[in-house]
Amino acid sequence: MRHLRNNGISINGSTQKRQLRNEGYFHGYKGYRFFRYPELKINYTSYSEIHSTIEYDSKLKTLLYGKMMSIETALKSVVTECIIDYDDSEEISNMLKLAISSYQNCPPSSTEREKNTLQKQKLNIESIIRKQLQNNYKHRRINHYYKNSHYEDIPVWALIDVMMLGEFGTLVEGLTMDVRNRISKELDISNHYDQQRHFIYDSIFTLKDLRNSIAHNSIIFDARFKNYSITPCVNNTLRNEIGLVFINFDSLDDYIILMSYMLKKLETPKREIITFINDYLKIVEWYENTVDSQISSAVIRNDCKTRMNQLINYVKSN
Repeated sequence: MRHLRNNGISINGSTQKRQLRNEGYFHGYKGYRFFRYPELKINYTSYSEIHSTIEYDSKLKTLLYGKMMSIETALKSVVTECIIDYDDSEEISNMLKLAISSYQNCPPSSTEREKNTLQKQKLNIESIIRKQLQNNYKHRRINHYYKNSHYEDIPVWALIDVMMLGEFGTLVEGLTMDVRNRISKELDISNHYDQQRHFIYDSIFTLKDLRNSIAHNSIIFDARFKNYSITPCVNNTLRNEIGLVFINFDSLDDYIILMSYMLKKLETPKREIITFINDYLKIVEWYENTVDSQISSAVIRNDCKTRMNQLINYVKSN
């Protein structure tokens, strides 16, 4: 506390002492004193403002967790169905032979380099699958099939169910164009801005960073978790379908937009999605009313409400 006061942060009393102890000097003050980059310091003058920022971040994680899990579960279900329908089989071996791109089943126009790239990608997916089955051998959803004489192979749905989101994204990326096209059609993703059908796995990789930060209780309010660069198909699809001027995933707003878009495509009731967006706006408003305007303006985009209203109008549309 003395160190904080020496650095211009007002902190006193048993309540703030407890807050600092519970929130941690390194995880709390050190982690929240800047916006995205250590060079962009937030101009706090009291510990109450830092505490409010930590609480703001916590409220956001609480809001996003349930919806993120819903999106992950639903996407896995849609992809599983499309793979099994395409293969006319539920076995992993048939998925690898028929639904995963490789040297043998790539488009005839592919160059030798493209064929080799696809084959390496398939080998990587095979490695991921073996590792997943090995790591999850004791998991009842996997172990059950090894012990059941009626099954010669692990079903695709059992594998996908235990996959982490990033590994799942790699699997989707490796699917043939025909299978990815089925998935996009099932979700009514227009091919106007996504002719190569990259949107689904690009979205998975984009959301993975946020999902992992929430799961590990890392800081999310400033989107510092962003590791995956936005691709033209995601950018153009969201901008044009929702009517946005730009989207770059440098703020949490853009992740709310992508999540809401995916929820709509997964046929989540409109009222539920709009409630989700409004709940986000309520948290933003709470933070604006809790800290000095100089701080809230450094954390929250000045066009946040405008963009969220555009998103709500999109959700309401057919």
